[in-house]
Formats: sequence, C-alpha cells, structure tokens
Amino acid sequence: MRLVRSRIGCSLVAALLAGVGSAAGAATPEQVAEAALRAAPVWDGHNDTPGALRERRGNILAGFDFQDTAQTAIPAATPAAPAMHTDLARLRKGRVGAQFWSVFVSSKLTDQQAIQAVMEQIDVTRRLIAANPRDLAFAESSADVAAAMKAGRIASLIGMEGGYAVADSPAVLRQFHALGVRYMTLTHSRTTNWADSATDAPRHDGLNALGSAMVREMQRIGMLVDLSHVSTATMMDALDVAGAPVIFSHSGAQAIDGHPRNVPDAVLARMRANGGIVMAVTLPAYVSERVRTWTAAKAAEKARLSSLYPDTPERADRDLAGWEKANPVPQATLGELADHIDHIVKVAGIDHVGLGADFDGMDTTTQQMPDVSGYPALFTELARRGYRQPDLEKIASRNMMRVLRAAEAYAAAHSKDPAFETKPTF
Repeated sequence: MRLVRSRIGCSLVAALLAGVGSAAGAATPEQVAEAALRAAPVWDGHNDTPGALRERRGNILAGFDFQDTAQTAIPAATPAAPAMHTDLARLRKGRVGAQFWSVFVSSKLTDQQAIQAVMEQIDVTRRLIAANPRDLAFAESSADVAAAMKAGRIASLIGMEGGYAVADSPAVLRQFHALGVRYMTLTHSRTTNWADSATDAPRHDGLNALGSAMVREMQRIGMLVDLSHVSTATMMDALDVAGAPVIFSHSGAQAIDGHPRNVPDAVLARMRANGGIVMAVTLPAYVSERVRTWTAAKAAEKARLSSLYPDTPERADRDLAGWEKANPVPQATLGELADHIDHIVKVAGIDHVGLGADFDGMDTTTQQMPDVSGYPALFTELARRGYRQPDLEKIASRNMMRVLRAAEAYAAAHSKDPAFETKPTF
C-alpha cells in the first residue's frame, strides 16, 4: 500500500510540473516554465563574452573571476562600460544548458588581421572553458551537447560572427571549423566580397557565385549557416542554396520591429521547408519599434545640431543632451520580446524558434532580461500566454538540437563530396 501511495504521489507531482491539472489545481505559469527548463535547459545562440574579454581585458584571463562578473562596470571608459551580463552564477540562475560563444572581431580589420583576431578569440574562449571545468564543457557536436547537459555542465560551442574574417578563402573556413567553430554569420555590419549585409549598401543583390559556394562548403563540412546580419536578398539566396537547416543566431521578427536586422515574413515562411531556426534576440533596438524609432530620431537630431553648430561642437553636444533629457529613451519590454516569439511561431511554426539574446554585445537590455539570469521570466511570460511545456522545451533547446543534428547528418551524407577549392590570392 505504501508503494502504491508513493507512486500516486509521484504521478501527481509529475502531472503538476508538466502543466496538467491535478487535485491541487492547474499549474501556474511559473511552474510550467520551471518544469520546461528542468527538462530542456536554454540553448542560447549568441553571447559576446569573448568580445568583452578582448575589449576589457585584452584577452588576459589571469585574475578574472567568471563565477561573478557583477562588479565589472567601467564607468570611466568612453563611453562608460556597464557590468558584464554573463557569469557562471547567473548562467545557472538563468537555466542555461548550452551556449554559442561568439568569436566576433571588427569588420574594420584587414583580412589578415581579422584571421589572427578570430584565432585569438577562439583561443580565449577555449581557455575560459578549460579554466572552468566544473561548469563548462567544450562542445563540437550534438552528442557533446547532450553529454554536457546530462552531466550538469554548460555545453560551450563556438560561433563566428562575420564572414569577412575568412578572407574569401574556403581553406581558412575549413581551418576555423577544425578549431571548433560550428556556425558562421555570413556578414556583420558591412557587405563582404560575396554577401550583402542588412546594414550596408548592397553590392551583389544577395550572394554572388563565391557566396553560394561558401554556403555549400559550410554545409558540406557541417558548419551552420547563420543569416543574422545579412540582407533579405542574401537570406533568400542562402535558402535557395541550402541543403541543410540554416539558423538566425540572434534576430527578431521584422513585422514586430522593422529593423533590417530582423527577419521578414517572406523568409520566416521558408523556415518550415528548410527546417531552420530563428533565435529571438533581446537587443532593445531589434525588440521594440519604439526604441528603433527613438534611435533614428536621436540620430536625426544629432545631425541637425552638427549642421547648425559646426564651429561649436560643445554646444551641439549640450543641446543633444537636452534633447535626450526631454525625450528619454523608451525601454523594450518582456512583452515585446514575447511578441516576436509569438510572430515567429505564427509564421514559421513552433519547431523553428529559439533564443539568441546577444548578451555582452549590447549596452542596454530588455526589461526583466537584465542579463543571462533572465530566461525564466521570459518562459513564465510565454507560459502565461498559453505555451505548453512541450512547446517551451522546443523553444529552450530541443529545436536547436534538432537543427544541429540535421546539419551533422547532411555533412555525413556529403563527406565524400569534393572540397571547394580556390587559388591563393597572394
């Protein structure tokens, strides 16, 4: 009898955690979110901690405490640097189970400088992971991610932001993959020699022949094609070429916020056929149309004042500060972030949405998402909107796991295809 009662009690608890009604009543949104994140921890698509280490510490890890970075603000910097958004304690609080660490370098560098800088960023990322073995585990495959999660460690993968850093060379691309890079964002803020950026003048109407070949080569070797930061034409061309799922590592829905960095409905509609994933970003200008509009108004006011007072820039700065005081920047809300997820689900489907916050790659954040600890608040909001536990598990990490496994399967099937070759340029 005791065994039967024990089993009944366990069943009731399990039902409650799964969001199913029980004798005690329906589970709360907080309980549904908690159950989902226990079953499927967050797999975030984009975190700029490696870039923060480069900018703040010159990649020197000696004396760096990744357990707690809450006191890392640099108010004397120009502009003032806020405290880092990421540390091990807050990753645990945020229920993060896997993370793509971004090895971003500036697009202003020469080709050779960019190659060296990316290698330095891969190095500091791998050293950071190795320095924290109880919490982090380097991952190069879906199997590695599953094993790390099972062991209670945060699977740590590398994503590369900005295709300019391969210097138009498929050989360099392959060597970055050999070093552990598992996705590459085709562009960043500027158009490359083979792909148009969302925030630069187009030169190719999407991808040119070299760009199409690069996408094919990435998928042949098992490197995910990341379409965040690229133009709509580039998105469409990449989807035309792709034989495996693509990702948007940190983007929103353009129907909710019209920023060109976000994904238009015509592209979202193609995610079902491609099998890819759009990982919702939290950077305020990409989340909130109100913030995007304010940012444009500030830029216009700055240009106006600079034109009025070219000989007295201090007056222009003073008047701009007065304008900002009279027109305070709005804050992106958790509800607006959830609206992006709602829209991606509506157009692309529940199997094609995830999370890619962009923490430590922005100065301000969305309300209730101050840092990597904020994911439970978002999942509670989604549960409040009616998302069931299985849906939340997909958003948290199951969709991304499916995408990576599909990319790996595609690469395995094409492992004997010839490599894309080009002659050296110097």
